Amino acid sequence: MKAKFNLALICMTLLSVYQLKGQTIEDGKAIIDLVAKYAEARDKADTILLKSIITEDMDQLVSSGEWRYGMEAAVKGMIGSSQANPGERILKVERVRYLSEQTGIADARYTIKNEDGSERKMWSTFIAVKKGKNWKISAIRNMLPAVN
Repeated sequence: MKAKFNLALICMTLLSVYQLKGQTIEDGKAIIDLVAKYAEARDKADTILLKSIITEDMDQLVSSGEWRYGMEAAVKGMIGSSQANPGERILKVERVRYLSEQTGIADARYTIKNEDGSERKMWSTFIAVKKGKNWKISAIRNMLPAVN
């Protein structure tokens, strides 16, 4: 029994090391910067910037339940949503973690300050993949917390 426990402990330790292997502070900063570029592109309706920071096969699930599959649908939906729902968008990354050397997850608070002064507070999760030396957004999940 003790041998099985020790083996499980060693496996968990190796898995933890693998998940962190190769990740640097620069990777974390790059993912945070990637989310900031996304917010900037949305704010400026910059489709060129958006297309440069997302993958061809990216997908997005927005708080209304709409799924956007692929770069073209995602960009069209992002720009359309920003135009239909004007306001200041603030994305504040609170945590970055890694699934592998090429895959990171960024959890962010997502606030939209509406023109009437009200705020819409959500969560947003970004799945980032490393392509060469650059990180790109592969998926986005926006969540509107339930009211208790």
